[in-house]
Amino acid sequence: MLRLPRLDVLMPATLDEAVLALQSPGSRLIAGGTDLLPNLKHRLESPTMLVSLAGVRELSTITVDDDAQELVIGAGATLTTVEQCPQVRAHAPSLCSAAGLVASPLIRNQATLGGNVNLDTRCRYVNQTDFWRSAIGGCIKSEGTVCHVVPGGKNCVAAMSSDCVPVLISLGASLQLVGPNGRRRVAMKDYYVADGTRHTTREDGEVTTAVIVPLVSTPRRAGYSKWTVRGSIDFPLTSVALCFDLERDEVAAPIAGATVVVGVLGAKPRVVTRLDEVVGKSLSDPETAAIVAERVHRQCKPLANVPYEAPYRRQMLRVHTRRAIEALVADG
Repeated sequence: MLRLPRLDVLMPATLDEAVLALQSPGSRLIAGGTDLLPNLKHRLESPTMLVSLAGVRELSTITVDDDAQELVIGAGATLTTVEQCPQVRAHAPSLCSAAGLVASPLIRNQATLGGNVNLDTRCRYVNQTDFWRSAIGGCIKSEGTVCHVVPGGKNCVAAMSSDCVPVLISLGASLQLVGPNGRRRVAMKDYYVADGTRHTTREDGEVTTAVIVPLVSTPRRAGYSKWTVRGSIDFPLTSVALCFDLERDEVAAPIAGATVVVGVLGAKPRVVTRLDEVVGKSLSDPETAAIVAERVHRQCKPLANVPYEAPYRRQMLRVHTRRAIEALVADG
């Protein structure tokens, strides 16, 4: 049995108290704990104190700001809450779908959106016991200097396996953060960097307080698809989020703009480019699915950083891209 290390837990009641507590050396933020606690058991992190956000109620609200035309989702809202919230379902249904596909109901009841946004990167050579890792001499992300995925590589290529992040990037979402230097807002597409050891631009002592999704007046169809071996529990082995703006509110209408984001490649999701060719076509046109799937396949090359062979995962990206578009057409 893997056991947690001994450490202190502090439960602030306000956001200001949480930010202040994080200034203590050795402190680490915890919300739902579904990502952090397994890492602690594997000795991937060694904090001396956990600062829990469970008592900071202001982080759990979900509201629609009509003046700013934004959906504001508190980072402390659980994935179950996000999945079932009528406001999220009305304005960002693809986010509901992604949140509802994470792990299992028990984990979704505990895990938070802020935690999923800041999910640590994963790798088949890292997410093991410390005894297992010691047998291979560790790696760049833990206790070593070698990358076993890319021999000779100088950067960690552990994969970011969040379900919600590709969807949020496709919707043009941004994050609100509060820290010792004040409050700031950053676009989600700019929040992640290609470094598996520290894959976000979050500063030390900062707390993610909200996820902000802009509301749009134009008709839109958005979806999410991921491949896993089991129907639940598993992290995605490939994932793709799609967002199409349409000229009219029907799938036969011409496409005005397209955004496709692919996850589980490396530490940073990949925004697919050169999609102008589908502008003017309709979602219901079979050629649209063929073009988008081919762009995804050409531009996205998975690494051997998570289970299953990378070439097969690349083929599954093409399959799930087509399936996601076909599902949007079938939903009408």
